[in-house]
Amino acid sequence: MKVALYCRCSTSEQSPEMQLRELREYATRRGWTIAGEYIDSGISGTKDSRPELNRLMDDAHKRLFDCVAVWKFDRFARSVSHLLRALETFKSLGVEFVSYSEAIDTASPVGKMTLTVLGAVAELERSLIVERTKAGQRNAKLNGKHVGRPRATVNDAEIQNLLTAGNSMAEVGALLGVSASTICRRAQGDHW
Repeated sequence: MKVALYCRCSTSEQSPEMQLRELREYATRRGWTIAGEYIDSGISGTKDSRPELNRLMDDAHKRLFDCVAVWKFDRFARSVSHLLRALETFKSLGVEFVSYSEAIDTASPVGKMTLTVLGAVAELERSLIVERTKAGQRNAKLNGKHVGRPRATVNDAEIQNLLTAGNSMAEVGALLGVSASTICRRAQGDHW
């Protein structure tokens, strides 16, 4: 099996050597061939887009390896949603995922079960966020507050004059600081 090793350090003062050493030893014990090493140094894990992570994902699409090994989940992704998106991509490409420290291997039944549980937790998290957002909006409306974008205020006479002068709806919108669709709705609504 060909494996890609991914390591990340948050600051450039830190060294990925400990992560790499343990992953290399693990790959050797498993009899895997190291197809590549991808190291993001001095980059926060909160960023979904990182140079070496992007290269790893591109190479996964090219099928340059069969497995991705990381020292720990948080070296790869800081959010469950980012981790699950990447794992879904790997699954669709037939690429396994191993987290050395957590002893998670998506090729094993226990690893697959763990990822299923993580997926369920992420789905619950998304549902709770939606529920809290809707409850907050309902509460704001009950208290008489406007929810959503601020209402655009436009002068119908000014719109009519600008349109009559030959300006397009997009140009009128740009001149008045509103979208072309707002101008279109006002013009079609026959407000003048």
